[in-house]
Amino acid sequence: MATGVDVSAASSYAVLLLLHLLAISTIASVVEERSIYLILMEGEPVAFHGDVLSSQQGRRFDPKSEAYEVHANKLVDSHDQVLESTLDKGSYNKLYSFKHVLNGFAVHTTPSQAKKLQFAQGVKLVERDRRAKLMTTYTPEFLGLPQTVWTQEGGDRNAGDGIVMGFVDTGINPFHPSFAYDILNPLTSNLSHFSGACETGPLFPPFSCNGKIVSARFFIAGAQAAASLNATIDIPSPADAVGHGSHVASIAAGNAGVPVTVNGFYYGRASGMAPRARVAVYKAVYPTVGTLADVVAAIDQAVADGVDILTLSIGPEEPPQDTVTFLSIFDIAMLFARRAGVFVVQAAGNSGPGPSTVLSYSPWVVGAAASRTDRRYTASLLLGNGLNVSGVGLSAPTFGNGSLLYRLVLAKDAINLSGAFPRTPEYVEECQHPEAFDPSIVRGSIVICSFSAGFYNETSTLTAIFDTARVLGFMGFVLVANPSYGDFIGQPIPFSVSGALIPKVADAKIVSQYYEQQTLRDARGIVRQFNARAAIQDGRVASFGVQAPIVSRFSSRGPGFIDINRNPSDVLKPDILAPGNEIWAAWSPLSALDPILTGYNFALLSGSSMAAPHVAGIAALIKQEYPSWNPSMIASAMSTTATKFDNNGGIIMAEGFNIGSLNSSNNFDFGAGFVNPTHAMDPGLVLSSEFEDYISFLCSMPFIDRFAIRAATRVWCGQSVGHPANLNIPSVTISALRRSLTVRRSFKNVATKPETYVSLAIPPNGTTITLRPPWFTIAPEGTQDLDIEINVIKSTNEFSFGEIILTGSLNHIVRMPVTIRPVSIV
Repeated sequence: MATGVDVSAASSYAVLLLLHLLAISTIASVVEERSIYLILMEGEPVAFHGDVLSSQQGRRFDPKSEAYEVHANKLVDSHDQVLESTLDKGSYNKLYSFKHVLNGFAVHTTPSQAKKLQFAQGVKLVERDRRAKLMTTYTPEFLGLPQTVWTQEGGDRNAGDGIVMGFVDTGINPFHPSFAYDILNPLTSNLSHFSGACETGPLFPPFSCNGKIVSARFFIAGAQAAASLNATIDIPSPADAVGHGSHVASIAAGNAGVPVTVNGFYYGRASGMAPRARVAVYKAVYPTVGTLADVVAAIDQAVADGVDILTLSIGPEEPPQDTVTFLSIFDIAMLFARRAGVFVVQAAGNSGPGPSTVLSYSPWVVGAAASRTDRRYTASLLLGNGLNVSGVGLSAPTFGNGSLLYRLVLAKDAINLSGAFPRTPEYVEECQHPEAFDPSIVRGSIVICSFSAGFYNETSTLTAIFDTARVLGFMGFVLVANPSYGDFIGQPIPFSVSGALIPKVADAKIVSQYYEQQTLRDARGIVRQFNARAAIQDGRVASFGVQAPIVSRFSSRGPGFIDINRNPSDVLKPDILAPGNEIWAAWSPLSALDPILTGYNFALLSGSSMAAPHVAGIAALIKQEYPSWNPSMIASAMSTTATKFDNNGGIIMAEGFNIGSLNSSNNFDFGAGFVNPTHAMDPGLVLSSEFEDYISFLCSMPFIDRFAIRAATRVWCGQSVGHPANLNIPSVTISALRRSLTVRRSFKNVATKPETYVSLAIPPNGTTITLRPPWFTIAPEGTQDLDIEINVIKSTNEFSFGEIILTGSLNHIVRMPVTIRPVSIV
């Protein structure tokens, strides 16, 4: 029967169509996924270009000068020309031109296109973006600021005045009282060295830059290229949707005496380290993603604007893959910020307590480790038998504050037996779902929830417990440790309902034993009578005077390392220890990454992110007192006056792998020791290093290619310091000592009187140390070299720790940590 259709032709067409689709599919499957790449170019950036430097008339550099603008435009044009002449049209998207302290750009393209750039004329370094992450009122008192340093600076009405502090972070909450402008105490200091801008946008109106906040910018091109952003939280303005940036900025430079009130409870007053310093904001990390492209662009701009101090409580997610740590573009950006006279402080990382977890590597930046202070918040569960079980939680007490006891109910004894829900730990033990419970049992009771699989896998939340408690009318709750999962870490966060975390299995067993003794069950195990009683006591009242500082468990540890294989370097990391555990500071009510803190203006957080701004704020106070000091002198003053002793007079302890365990700490835990701002303001002697010294340090490293140093720094190796340990920094670190080595340190007297110093060495195990001269007298502004001869007397092949102490006749004490790994006697 005729159909009018040529079946063979139709079949051939179908086959051809199928082959075409398969071809398209095959091509699509090999299409490369784009990534972000950072590129450094040959030639000086604007800040260090001869024509620009000669036109500055005393200023570091002026971004508004004609010479500056001319050279900046030339650099941008050269970047565009390289891209246009090297890469395929439509294969890339330029994100930034770095032109102020770096000469380079960021581009979003494919690996094959990026490989072309490696061979392009003028290109010196190509590095794949490693992403950036956050290193997540009492500390001024703990550090002794109000009684000493603030008094020297004229009190909190003057501390930090005239200093501009830059923060590369998640932005800032401009409506927070920590950043309000005080019209009764106006800021009148001269900021002629600084020129920023106020970039407005959603949640950041023009009046946000109010005189306290002197500049605010945001960098989002990298984030937009790396991920699909969420418009409700990835806000294209300097506004902080996370809270982290506001927290960091207020620790360093927040106004003095700001009342901290959360859930209607007054916790005291919060003050920044340098409360009169100005704030410059460089938003570069977003809730969805953070990229090094945005961070490096922010650093480049911050230095161009003229910040005095730069705080980086953010950093790469991992070490660089294809280069040494010192020569990553991130570290090179910090090197050139240092060259421009900016003091840079970086969070050491939150991957402790294991060794070689530190994320701060280079000697030109101060890496801050985190410690506990002597303040603790302790919640407790009062049992009907009179026992008090310690816990954690910023919680109001149950009604009666312990004078009234309430029924105590184990969650799995209160489930709705006829309910249609899965009998999984999430429902039965972890109190995540109201529908799982019998309301008649839990209403008005204190419910025992258990830490189980959901919390272990981070799918269950405290917020869900709060919601369950509110919906069903719990009198309160406790979340207890589960023997199957061991102890857990409980942080004192605000609870919107009465409750406590009991993170230790031993304490949880006390609660369980009491509960079972008081509970009557039938033969099937079903509870017939709940006789156990309890009350939750106030967890919001702090206690003081406990042992401190203690190196926090999470704080990343040394040794510092030079490559992805974690081969140790001859630089001590972290550099210094500062408060970073349970710190009250400003917050953003949006709290995009922490729903439990949504709606709050303050948060109690822990992390080396919190330690870094403490160091930055103290650096601002030193800079204010000694405006001519370079950044390495400021770092030296803090390092040589730091203490390795706690408030009981013993060696600082460090939290270990086991929760609650304490071990003796060493240089890889705390660097030079715990920062002491009072002594840092009068250090007696300081050590100084300049940009050229850092280049010589790099050139002294035996395993770094000289061409790689040239590519990264634009400087040829003219001379070396002989051995990396000869860099003039306030510590001596030798990662592999064979037989003997003599290194030198050069000191400058920054006191106002001549002083005589006596030298003492406490050698690390397996070594002897001889100091020459053994004593010396040094005039004001004078310099003195100290030769340090270190000999191996026993090959241990392990790091051990000592120190060099210079004791002055006018009571100055200068301390330098010594860290040696003796590997050979011959």
